[in-house]
Amino acid sequence: MLSRRGLMAAAGLWPIAPLRAAQAQGTLGQGTSGQGTPGQGTSPQALKVGLLPFGTVAWEAAVIKAEGLDAAEGLVVEGVRLAGSDAARIAFQGGQVDTIVSDLLWAARLRAEGRAVKFLPYSSTEGALMVPGDSGLRSVADLAGKRLGVAGGALDKNWLLLRARAREKEGLDLEREARPVFGAPPLLMRKLESGELDAALLYWTFCARLEARGFRRLIGADGIATAFGVEGPIALLGYVFDEALLQRAPQAVAGFARASARAKRALAAGEAAWAPVRPLMAAEDEATYATLKRAFLDGIPRRTAAAERVDAERLYAVLARLGGERLVGAAATLPAGLYWDGGPNG
Repeated sequence: MLSRRGLMAAAGLWPIAPLRAAQAQGTLGQGTSGQGTPGQGTSPQALKVGLLPFGTVAWEAAVIKAEGLDAAEGLVVEGVRLAGSDAARIAFQGGQVDTIVSDLLWAARLRAEGRAVKFLPYSSTEGALMVPGDSGLRSVADLAGKRLGVAGGALDKNWLLLRARAREKEGLDLEREARPVFGAPPLLMRKLESGELDAALLYWTFCARLEARGFRRLIGADGIATAFGVEGPIALLGYVFDEALLQRAPQAVAGFARASARAKRALAAGEAAWAPVRPLMAAEDEATYATLKRAFLDGIPRRTAAAERVDAERLYAVLARLGGERLVGAAATLPAGLYWDGGPNG
């Protein structure tokens, strides 16, 4: 049973004293070598990881801290609380954090524009098109004339892919023949629950909460992707870090990757590892907790970087065609060298 101090540490509110000691050694992003290995008497290296409110990276970080997985790798994982995705990207680009979890498309755009970043797959769990459990909608073709909420904007990747699939498979132009409304996920979820929307394309955490309340998936992002030749689940979210960090501190980056993988294995192995995570999930009941947990575990990457890349290239080509430069920048194809394969040279 974790103490209050242990829960605070697991939640990302790490004790101040160890952080000050780590800061005295310098963070990886500030030029430390990161060459030490556990058990050789070297001081642990601090690695700053950006955490979002209610983001699942905080879940993984909680397990890493609670189980001492960073210490086992000669690291101190330092959680840096950030207000949202935009703040996380700014913090990463400005060097305030060493890594964040972000979208594959954003990482690809950065690399194509000249910033040498690497992408380490984090999760393949994606959103879905949700409808009430008793809805008469049974297929994408049934969306004609329906009120359809879309999280994000007109360039949301899932919306672009759903539109393309509907056009190619059902001959349906959702932009013209449905009644799409764009908005923030919490607002769209409430409108779907109140009956103001017939369906809503939402991010996975909102889908999981709705499933716990009896709503169902009309089609998931994975089902949409298979229409374009994708053969397996793609981790469209991943840790992004600078190639310079990998060159300067390869053992530290590899140690963090191992700690991340071990945390996921611990969460998949049984209920005990979820103790420090549960307070972070804002799950109002057991059903919500169970659906959030299942969706997170389903998204754990299990394929090689090479297999991920092959499918990502297929999907990227579709998105580049649909969204153009506004979505992917100048790169019409996935930039070479984006994926980190676990080696010191990426």
